[in-house]
Amino acid sequence: MTATTQRSAWAEQAARALTEAGYRRGGARRAILELLDEQLCALSAEEIERALRGRRRTASRASIYRVMEELETIGVVQRVELGQGIVRYEAVRPGAGHHHHLVCDRCGRLEPFTDAGLERAIGRLADRVPLNVSVHEIVLNGACRACER
Repeated sequence: MTATTQRSAWAEQAARALTEAGYRRGGARRAILELLDEQLCALSAEEIERALRGRRRTASRASIYRVMEELETIGVVQRVELGQGIVRYEAVRPGAGHHHHLVCDRCGRLEPFTDAGLERAIGRLADRVPLNVSVHEIVLNGACRACER
């Protein structure tokens, strides 16, 4: 399955999940799903609002937060807490799309990263803790190379 096919399958699955959970399939929800479907990493509500405006679609910030909460509640979107009160949202995709985040505390740049060794260590830790780990998120904060110069 290609990344494009996986993204398309995600949007369809998310729309079905919304309907099954009793949510309407309004224009704002559809526009947000289409936008998230194209993203490789997390977006803030402000970035979603700006991107929708660039597509000549409008949704109030309150509507965006409400839709993101609905999508998070039904498990198709994950809230990514980046520290300093910054929250972003990204599509939950099974398989190879799983990644973590590097965040520059100076410029706010967000960079996804993967690390097989880290995933193995998390798997070993999950076997030892008294919790059935269903989701994990690693956020590393610091200064990016551009800001370090």
